[in-house]
Amino acid sequence: MWISVLAIIQSTAAPPAAHQSGAFKSARVNESSGVAVSRKHRGLLWTHNDSGDGPYVYATDTTGADRGALRVPDAEAVDWEDMALGPCPRAAGDCLYLADTGDNSERRTTVTVYAVSEPEPPSGPADTSRLTMKPATLHLRYPDGPADVEAVYVAPDGVLYLVSKGRSRGVRLYRVPRTSWTADTLVTAEKLQDVTTIVPDRVIGRLVTGAAISPNGTRVVVRTYTELYQFEMGKDGRLSPAGNCPLGPLEEQGEAVDFLDASTLVLTSEAGRKPPGSIHIVRCP
Repeated sequence: MWISVLAIIQSTAAPPAAHQSGAFKSARVNESSGVAVSRKHRGLLWTHNDSGDGPYVYATDTTGADRGALRVPDAEAVDWEDMALGPCPRAAGDCLYLADTGDNSERRTTVTVYAVSEPEPPSGPADTSRLTMKPATLHLRYPDGPADVEAVYVAPDGVLYLVSKGRSRGVRLYRVPRTSWTADTLVTAEKLQDVTTIVPDRVIGRLVTGAAISPNGTRVVVRTYTELYQFEMGKDGRLSPAGNCPLGPLEEQGEAVDFLDASTLVLTSEAGRKPPGSIHIVRCP
């Protein structure tokens, strides 16, 4: 859903170095809500749509090239909101984590996260294939009731972190250990922290829409529609503020973020009122 930014955030923070590297060429990618940078296939990005699409992941790059789509078997897409790349919960190698955790009305008593081994990319735009490997499935709930969560990241030790959007009760950080994926049961996430650095404000677009962790697991970026918040990640998983980057009107509806390398980020956006959705490369001061 498109949100008008009625005011530009006033901040003393230095603006990031940013440029638009591309826009999505695939007509099917009309609401890029998550992005994951492949560590296996150089230059490859994975993305997915917001609610309204099936359980598909799309291959692209920083120019937005259409590199095909893959259907995830035995998965539903109620409201996929973010994705991440991290160690698989039950096997060796890296997995794509797909967060079916969107909940605009904050009424879903349980949500789902899927983890599927990172696949080989499709052969090209016309190749819409079905993955042969079924995903691991995690059904979870939050200890303090339903929450709209649009941001997830996976630490190098396989721990899953989820960040609430801030629709109510502020922005909260939850944690699910890797061992929780060992049985097909309902898991209660641990509330780890109130992220008070981010004060939600719907008018200026300060609602959390994505998050990412650096390749070495020491830095976390949490994004809103118009800002990037940087954090240092402690050994206990808690986040300590490390500055923020005001994005202003860089994107019409910015949604997703991931690290291209230790200091460079890639951002993707939904199409909003001006399709197609854009892709930006950003370096924060």
